[in-house]
Amino acid sequence: MTPQTSRRWKPIPVIFTILIHISILSVCCGSTDLPGEESNIFRVTDSPNRKFLKIGLDHLLGTEDNFKLFVQKYNKEYADSEEYAHRLGVFAANLVRAAEHQALDPTAIHGITPFMDLTEEEFQRMYTGVSMPGGLDGRPDHEEEVMDTSGLPEYFDWREKGAVTDVKMQGACGSCWAFSTTGAVEGAHFIATGKLLNLSEQQLVDCDDICDEKEKEACDKGCGGGLMTNAYRYLIKAGGLQDEASYPYTGKKGECKFDPEKVAVRVANFSTISLDENQIAAHLVQHGPLAVGLNAVFMQTYLGGVSCPLICGKKWINHGVLLVGYGSRGFSILRFGYRPYWIIKNSWGEHWGEAGYYRVCRGYGMCGVNRMVSAVVTTA
Repeated sequence: MTPQTSRRWKPIPVIFTILIHISILSVCCGSTDLPGEESNIFRVTDSPNRKFLKIGLDHLLGTEDNFKLFVQKYNKEYADSEEYAHRLGVFAANLVRAAEHQALDPTAIHGITPFMDLTEEEFQRMYTGVSMPGGLDGRPDHEEEVMDTSGLPEYFDWREKGAVTDVKMQGACGSCWAFSTTGAVEGAHFIATGKLLNLSEQQLVDCDDICDEKEKEACDKGCGGGLMTNAYRYLIKAGGLQDEASYPYTGKKGECKFDPEKVAVRVANFSTISLDENQIAAHLVQHGPLAVGLNAVFMQTYLGGVSCPLICGKKWINHGVLLVGYGSRGFSILRFGYRPYWIIKNSWGEHWGEAGYYRVCRGYGMCGVNRMVSAVVTTA
């Protein structure tokens, strides 16, 4: 099922948004670093290229000079002057959206990303890709066992333990579900064997057409979207998953070339995890990185920091990612203190977000991050 366009809240009036945006920048971005944050997070007013993200109305309203810098920075190419003019208009509108997002999500930093020449509808179609079923978040009937949550560490990160591959790039293909799946399988295989393998998303894109057990229209459709739980079922049925070297990613759906003789990892079972975020943390620590679905509405303009928006739909899930860790001291302005956060690996390359990663508030069900969580078990 191809992802649909989510409903957005009524836009904040532009002038009001701009004033709030500038006010927030003066509070949270006056110094180079936010308290407790990494120094390599670039914000709207603190970029490797300061003229590219300059402060004030000129930046917020989007001049053609800024657009030209955007085109140069991200190697954009347009077919003709008409397309150029159209994308310039989209870019200007997205600068206003970034200001709206900054006002609604002041604990994160929003600004110019590689997706600023895409409409919200285009962005969702090309760079997300979870097929949202109509049932209980796509969960099967069985859930993982309840775990003891006492004694969990305040900070945990599977990247530091060697269970996470480098950030990947799905390209303009709604295959996030495949990257979320391979990330979970890669982590499970590492825990079972001590070996980290880079596994094939393309096998899933080309070969997996499994549908949800309850919602028969929620099927895996390559670049047209899919579900991580469907992908686990496919892998169990197919006999396993090849590695990236033997079945490389192309960013488009092609003929299935799966070779059972080249299987690198076999999936034994999978389970889903409850809405309780303490349970999610316990399963993360015990079982490895988890496949997660969330609402990506704030991710199009995200640059860094802990995303804790005041308004973010929890039931609309359209993007598959990988939960790799959590922390306890995410900087917060409106919530007056340090708040815990999840560490999420995305599939939009290292030039997006915090070197390809996204941090989002933990404990609030923020943007539905707790509604579609699954763990997988592999055979050694």
